[in-house]
Amino acid sequence: MRNSDTDSESGNRDQGGIKKRLLIFWSAYGALFLLVVVLFFLISSGRFGYMPSFQELENPQSSLASEVYSANGDLLGKYYIENRSDAAYPELSPYLVDALIATEDIRFMNHSGIDFKALARALAGVLTGNSKGGGSTITQQLAKLLFHENPESKILRVKQKLNEWVIAIKLEQRYSKEEILTLYLNKFDFVNNAVGIKSAAKIYFNTSSDSLKLEQAALLAGMMKNPAFYNPVRRPDTARFRRNIVLAQMHKYGYIDRVTYDSVKMLPVDMSHFKRQDHITGPATYFREILRAELKTWCAGHTKPDGTIYDLYRDGLKIHTAIDSRMQRYAEEAVAEHLSLDLQPAFFRHWKGHRNAPFYFQNNAEEEINNLMNQGMVRSERYRRLKAAGVSADLIKENFNTPVGMRVFSWRGEIDTVMTPMDSIRYYKFFLQAGLMSVEPGTGFVKAYVGGIDYKHFMYDHVVQAKRQVGSTFKPFLYTLAMENGMSPCDKISNIQPVIYLENGRTWEPKNANNKDIGREITLTYALATSNNWISGHLIKRFSPESVVKIARNMGVTSPLDPVPAIVLGSSDMSLYELIGAMNSFSNKGIFMKPVFITRIEDKHGNIIDSFVPEQQEAMSEETAYLMLQLMKGVVEYGTGVRLKYKYKFENPIAGKTGTTNNHSDGWFIGLVPELSTGIWVGCEDRSAHFRSLSLGQGANMALPVWALYMQKIYADSTINFSMGDFEKPAKPLSVKIDCDDSKEHPEHNENYLFDEENF
Repeated sequence: MRNSDTDSESGNRDQGGIKKRLLIFWSAYGALFLLVVVLFFLISSGRFGYMPSFQELENPQSSLASEVYSANGDLLGKYYIENRSDAAYPELSPYLVDALIATEDIRFMNHSGIDFKALARALAGVLTGNSKGGGSTITQQLAKLLFHENPESKILRVKQKLNEWVIAIKLEQRYSKEEILTLYLNKFDFVNNAVGIKSAAKIYFNTSSDSLKLEQAALLAGMMKNPAFYNPVRRPDTARFRRNIVLAQMHKYGYIDRVTYDSVKMLPVDMSHFKRQDHITGPATYFREILRAELKTWCAGHTKPDGTIYDLYRDGLKIHTAIDSRMQRYAEEAVAEHLSLDLQPAFFRHWKGHRNAPFYFQNNAEEEINNLMNQGMVRSERYRRLKAAGVSADLIKENFNTPVGMRVFSWRGEIDTVMTPMDSIRYYKFFLQAGLMSVEPGTGFVKAYVGGIDYKHFMYDHVVQAKRQVGSTFKPFLYTLAMENGMSPCDKISNIQPVIYLENGRTWEPKNANNKDIGREITLTYALATSNNWISGHLIKRFSPESVVKIARNMGVTSPLDPVPAIVLGSSDMSLYELIGAMNSFSNKGIFMKPVFITRIEDKHGNIIDSFVPEQQEAMSEETAYLMLQLMKGVVEYGTGVRLKYKYKFENPIAGKTGTTNNHSDGWFIGLVPELSTGIWVGCEDRSAHFRSLSLGQGANMALPVWALYMQKIYADSTINFSMGDFEKPAKPLSVKIDCDDSKEHPEHNENYLFDEENF
């Protein structure tokens, strides 16, 4: 009995011990569970740091780049804080999705935001010092990208991790797996100014996100571990090593077979298509910068549905422009071809060995050049930075005269060199600049825009910003006035020098560049074709300078115009934008249309916010416009623009006008065909830098060849399909004669005869 009692007591004690241990275990478990519940409650309520609201989770805020599109649908550029454009899930390459899941989160499709198996593995790795990978899921990484910045300490990072668990669970509740993958890939920064997969595919491989090849997708997925370290541009071997790890993971989990893995892993990292995207590179750089100012003004005056104004750099606007990307490319190529291969080398040869090159001053040359150089210094970015930093004038001057390493522009590519900043200013003064703008007559749409030769090194725009003397390209305004007042292209005026008496008792006597046809009666067509200044003088005597100013205003010119007789020789400054906008009135049957850059603006969802139509007004009668086209045809047929026929072999009807300003500082050409009006200016940054001879410095030599090369490319492109026909005649019969037959009246006019351009 005693043994039996003892065994019974012992059993009771064991059972009591088990119950006690179970009670302790479950109490501890319950307490831990309660602690976890309380912890997650505190995290969810924001007690452990920032917790996004329901609205923020539904609509996570990310900066979207605003995109600028050509009329034919090509992306010209972007405005952004982050160079990011969203891709939809169907726009993701299947290779990319597979590579990301295989490498970052193989159980992504099965967990609810937290992968406890991966978390346990990561924790064991920390405790044992044998880490086999992180525990963060793709959803947790997305939570970090959307709502967390880099922490200042490890403790803060632990708090962030806890927050990310909760945010990940909430994201999984609100988004599908496809949406989470898309959000993550759209948000990730792949460095080199490539934020989001759409930008990364374009920048690294010049392709779209849905067209990524296996090796490309694996490389981008590999970068997501550490994009700076696995940057394929700076560290191609490291990036290739990481890419092959991704390929191995894809093979391990059955996304690719062994043969594919073995072949693709041997491929080199191909960065031949890598091209940075920024505001100083790419197509239409000058146009995009001018457009930026216009868009910022537009944004300031337009509000979103929530009442806030649009943000050009964050709201993902889609700006559709009138630019034709094909014509834009041809315009840029034509400018580069003429200046780099012909005009700039001629300019260098022309000034070789001259002490004051490239400046021409008749008096006080050294003093004038020093003034120009000092102005160049004060306008430079280096000067502004030093001045803002409080550097004294003496130290700034010393800085500008101290040799430093720099990269400078050349037509053969950037040159690494050592020179003083002052020498670099003088170096850049040698380069000829150019501006080109094309307008579609019937719409006012700007189809091509070249503001200079290289935006990175020469940011000043020569289409809208620059205003230069227009020379004889102003004469069509005078002839328009004559046609409006009943004269005809065949009316004749005696070619003798006129004397015009001014109010102050002085006289003005225009001069011609040549002495041909003195005393002979010549037609207005012939006078404009040869850019005869004496005939212009006779016309301004018949009409008034004020009347010329009025007709110029009707044709859209807004620049100050001094109503003096010399205005007819182009003494006033105008922008190329104004000049070609005005001349386009001739091709548009007498209707001035203010040139239009933007056709419509859409929000990030593709909804049209605003549409644009040109401002227009009647500038002249339809008959006058047609008569002016006939007058300007003479310029090309046997006048100052005749090289279009004998050198460039154009046989189609072209209305044109050359222009050259005083001392040959500015060369102009206006070329009109039925479907396109184009203006070109060429000259140096400083008016005192120019050719010293008329033969080289005239508009027919400086600007006209750009038009010829440009139009040759356009006519050769069958996708543009420009007609080579004649201008349309007015519906009503003409009231005056237009067939003057000057070629018979002046037999010396043939393809071997080239007129010198005028100057004033």
